[in-house]
Amino acid sequence: MTTSKTDILQGTLDMLVMRAVADEPLHGYALVDRLRIVSGDRLQIPQGSLYPALHRLEYQGFLKSEWGPTKTGREAKFYRLTAKGRKQLEAEVADWKELAKAISLVLRTA
Repeated sequence: MTTSKTDILQGTLDMLVMRAVADEPLHGYALVDRLRIVSGDRLQIPQGSLYPALHRLEYQGFLKSEWGPTKTGREAKFYRLTAKGRKQLEAEVADWKELAKAISLVLRTA
């Protein structure tokens, strides 16, 4: 059974958001679009999950935001990764890789 929509494990959304803005500042819609495209349409992040994550990451000092024009000329809040956020992202990616390795081992032996 294949699905085009994948549920995200709790805690994974923050890592994905930080990774999405690591290369360039993005506003909410562009961020959701980036994750959808990069994942081959497998990840579709609802706004009800995204915006609380953005606010939480900004509050923790992992993201910084500023208002600016979008490609369509509308004003939007753009988020970028801070130095503190970059360190956090590195740690979370390392943890994720270890978890994926452990799960892979279990699946091979199960």
